[in-house]
Amino acid sequence: MRVYPEVTHTDPSTLKLKDFQSDQDVRWCPGCGDYSILANVQRAMPGLGIPKENFVFVSGIGCSSRFPYYMNTYGMHTIHGRAPAVATGIKSARPDLSVWVITGDGDALSIGGNHFLHVLRRNVDIKYMLFNNRIYGLTKGQYSPTSEVGKKTKSSPLGSIDYPIDPVSMALGAGATFVARTVDVDAQGFQKVLASAAEHKGTAFIEIYQNCNIFNDGAFVQIQDKKSRPSNALVLEHGKPMRFGDKLEKGIVLDSQGQPQVVEVASVGEDKLLVHDETSDTLPFVISRMKPPHFPTPLGVIRKVQAESYDAMLNAQVASQASKRKSVQELLNSGETWRVG
Repeated sequence: MRVYPEVTHTDPSTLKLKDFQSDQDVRWCPGCGDYSILANVQRAMPGLGIPKENFVFVSGIGCSSRFPYYMNTYGMHTIHGRAPAVATGIKSARPDLSVWVITGDGDALSIGGNHFLHVLRRNVDIKYMLFNNRIYGLTKGQYSPTSEVGKKTKSSPLGSIDYPIDPVSMALGAGATFVARTVDVDAQGFQKVLASAAEHKGTAFIEIYQNCNIFNDGAFVQIQDKKSRPSNALVLEHGKPMRFGDKLEKGIVLDSQGQPQVVEVASVGEDKLLVHDETSDTLPFVISRMKPPHFPTPLGVIRKVQAESYDAMLNAQVASQASKRKSVQELLNSGETWRVG
């Protein structure tokens, strides 16, 4: 655990990227996607209008969990899978803070799977960033909960026989009020998602496709490469038709069975295309099930709806009881008590 000295009364308008860079040597493997993610987050922070002393970054275990050391903010490097529990406590006690959870596909979806689900259903007002490289990197290349079937690794030499978890579908199933997906090297798309997540009141879940060039190189190359991305990524924008391709020549429609299909826009017309609605209860899940090779990979904000957050409701309950405070003895005798003998 590392806690940085408090910076008192920072004027958010004066903050710059360098204000969020710590004095620690960044120690990830050369070429790791974590560098891009760190740079994107540090670039985004000054524009959020939040004093630097109000940021807290909380991580679990894994390569991604070094993150708090490299942010010149308050931070905690906690234990395996439990970062959401710590973050919930921080936000509940200090609702004025901007709390960010940093985790990976192994940390969040294996030992931390239960905490992942419950922080989403509770809608705690935190920002939850999941770095997904589809491998255990810190422990040197075992298959993870998001590794594809057939993946040969040190722990699955004949190929994994586990069906992978889809983090976006799982988040939607847990009732997440904000769900998005982005890519480590797509700076423009990353910045838009971060800004939208930061303004959201409730749990903002972001899945980040990230390359592990040592143990799982090229896992997302089709959407990381600028040349191939237009044909393999569907960039979602609320209220706009779903189009993709080098010249936006392809689109998504729903067939008579309500199933998505890829079509040529020239053949059906743009007015027949599916229009993205991030406030829908059903469309985000349909989008989450669109996967290569039959569909492009959806990127951007998939769902964004408003619901009261857990921490806000908790503090409202506490405030409502403030005038009814009792002594410890009165609380002990307030009910469900009896005398023996």
